[in-house]
Amino acid sequence: HMSVRNNIAFPLKRAKVAPEVIDEKIASAAKILNLTDYLDRKPGQLSGGQRQRVAIGRAIVRQPSAFLFDEPLSNLDASLRVNMRLEISELHKSLNTTMIYVTHDQVEAMTMADRIAVFNGGVIEQVGTPLELYQHPVNRFVAGFIGSPKMNFVPVDTQSDGCCEMGVRPEHLTISNESGVWQGKVGVIEHLGSETFLHVHLADIGTLTVKADGDCAVQYGDEIYLNVLDSKVLRFDAQGTTIGRGFSEPGSSTTVTSESDTAQL
Repeated sequence: HMSVRNNIAFPLKRAKVAPEVIDEKIASAAKILNLTDYLDRKPGQLSGGQRQRVAIGRAIVRQPSAFLFDEPLSNLDASLRVNMRLEISELHKSLNTTMIYVTHDQVEAMTMADRIAVFNGGVIEQVGTPLELYQHPVNRFVAGFIGSPKMNFVPVDTQSDGCCEMGVRPEHLTISNESGVWQGKVGVIEHLGSETFLHVHLADIGTLTVKADGDCAVQYGDEIYLNVLDSKVLRFDAQGTTIGRGFSEPGSSTTVTSESDTAQL
């Protein structure tokens, strides 16, 4: 029954904050959240995303000792979601306040967090900085969750070190017209301007996603070869635990390992 202005002001009025301070805080929050033109509207006149921004504004003006965000950007359109991600990150730095942020969007987690806790079925799989989780995932679940597009997983015959599967990220595969460890046919091509994602079909493995340059000249149906950056390949045992690094072609017992990377895991 209250306007956007009164909704944001409500906790401040209850705290008996001076009216001029309230007006200043409302104006500041509305500017951050792109709500300046909606301050006199009622909830029924707002979209779901706008209502969500009002709730964030009501929290911001209180300047609490900790923020608890539960997927605050889920109802926003794509462009506004990017802007709000930056604004919340800027707010975090300027207020120097603890923020616990729940999200299913790994891009939000990677770009906004100082530390990430990855949950799976109520169990914490790993806690670390975004780069720690990206570079040194402890298991297959974390490796597949962090990174966009997702990591490719390639089954291999069980090897002497217990490796049953390899994981290689799209950015760690390169294409060639002459030779490579795998040969496949190009399927769907996603041109994003600065980069291109190729979905390459391999006869005995399945479809692998490859990240290429934006001006990649490959066409649908082309036969190409794929090469792998050996030191970037993750190795997983039958339980999905990361056991080291190094590439081994499926069906081969030859393995390239990186002791330094293995020691960090």
